[in-house]
Amino acid sequence: MKELLRQRIIEALLEQTELESEAIPEFKIEVPAQSSHGDYAANVAMLLAKPLRRAPRKIAEDLIAPLSELAFVDRVEVAGPGFLNIFAQKSAWQEVARDVLRAGENYGRGDRNPARRVMVEFVSANPTGPLHFGHGRGAVVGDVLAALLEFSGHQVSREFYLNDAGRQVRNLALSVDHHRKIARGEDSSFPEDGYHGDYVKDLAGEVPEEIGDDIEALEHWAVERMLLDIQQDLDDFGIHMDRYVSERAIVASGRIEECFSEMESLGVLEQRDGARWFASDRFGDEKARVLVKSDGSNTYFATDIAYHLDKLRRGFDKLVNIWGADHHGYVPRMQASLRALGQSEDALEVVLVQMVSLVRDGKPVVLSKRAGEIITLREVFEEVGRDAARFFFLVRSSDSQMEFDLELAKRRTLENPVFYVQYGHARLSSILAKAGERGIPIPNIEQALNTDLSPLDRPEEMGLLKRMAGFGEMVSKAADAQAPHQVVYYLQDLVAAFHSYYTSTGKSDPILGSDPAKVQARLVMVLALRQVLKNALTLVGVGAPERMESLDGGGEG
Repeated sequence: MKELLRQRIIEALLEQTELESEAIPEFKIEVPAQSSHGDYAANVAMLLAKPLRRAPRKIAEDLIAPLSELAFVDRVEVAGPGFLNIFAQKSAWQEVARDVLRAGENYGRGDRNPARRVMVEFVSANPTGPLHFGHGRGAVVGDVLAALLEFSGHQVSREFYLNDAGRQVRNLALSVDHHRKIARGEDSSFPEDGYHGDYVKDLAGEVPEEIGDDIEALEHWAVERMLLDIQQDLDDFGIHMDRYVSERAIVASGRIEECFSEMESLGVLEQRDGARWFASDRFGDEKARVLVKSDGSNTYFATDIAYHLDKLRRGFDKLVNIWGADHHGYVPRMQASLRALGQSEDALEVVLVQMVSLVRDGKPVVLSKRAGEIITLREVFEEVGRDAARFFFLVRSSDSQMEFDLELAKRRTLENPVFYVQYGHARLSSILAKAGERGIPIPNIEQALNTDLSPLDRPEEMGLLKRMAGFGEMVSKAADAQAPHQVVYYLQDLVAAFHSYYTSTGKSDPILGSDPAKVQARLVMVLALRQVLKNALTLVGVGAPERMESLDGGGEG
């Protein structure tokens, strides 16, 4: 409806004024906070007051007639300084239930034309240890953002950048070698900056005999072995990468030298103090950056430039990186490098994820059962369940710090947000099951498309239908704003409205009441609502159970 309103407003302005289409400003059509102000409110008249040199109320009044011609519009009013308040007919909202059932699992899916090829790079943890709890938030944010971009109509690829070169992986190999030697009764000093934790000892016990004392071979083996663990953890957490890219492979491919050559030709490199510098301060960074140190070794930044340029050369239009908030200073230099290489201003966007702390009943959790100084992601999702872990990582926007309460995540009460939402889906399924038990016919898709939905006239029912109608727009906005938490907010709002409706009908006007026409209309709405909930839960990678233990320990009543 919103797009039809926008289109009709533009058409009317082109008919009524001498404005060209490109001169019509971007105006908002929003859902008012108060239902008495209509189903939609548009601010176009106030934006046009200056260019048309007319009172905004007069401009708005001239738009009443063309908008009223739309079949779904009940009436249009002008309010305040010139807002257009648009009221839709109840039948238009009732039709939403049919729209949902027609589309099924595709309800809310966008159709971008043209679709962009988007690369989402996330997690990208060093393969020097298991994924720790902190990696979980970025993993879920990246995974759900990728799902949103895909569902809203883009072509999306998920990528993990493997830092498998340099001092850190060598320190892992030396740490493993130390424990091998100790196990053999040999003298060995623990390496400076080595890795602690039981997992290192476990690795030492798994090293194949044929590796012998070849530290280079041990390094390769340890990285591959840790990567297998990382992949298994991600897989069990419901995250599947399309590609793992090796830093070592990028270095060996010669892409860094190619990148240097291109930057040299563009005049953005210079020699200074025996090092090679990139004039990133000419492209929005605060100062120039070293790419090759005076000892001849490349910096991480040099490899990152080559990697990001390679992504774009592989045909991606848009790069989205999910990074920890401690990398905020790295963003402008990365964007500067792409600008220097002739890429578009918005080629790279970075979503910064703030820290998350783990608590149990309000008290910090600081020790890990398996890995010494870290708390592994696996420990957390095995304790609370995958669904709860994924959902909890999204209950706050990624740019806000958050606490993850282990005990709350396990609680089967309505104060647990994931239980609250999943319980809504189970309650809807229970209504359908009860209808079947009572011999009440449940409409199939064809029957639903022909069911009289006019009995859906309670304010609560209108509210549910309006929320369902907004699902597709929410998906599109969340994808564009890189804000996957908005799906969780939407779920909580929709389920809260349903729980309230379910309670308000109660015994006085139950969903499965005595009026057959009303019951059939409500069953169509229940089917549609369950589908929308399932679609949204699927986006966040959380299950949509049909049955759950109720708050008193029994089945849903």
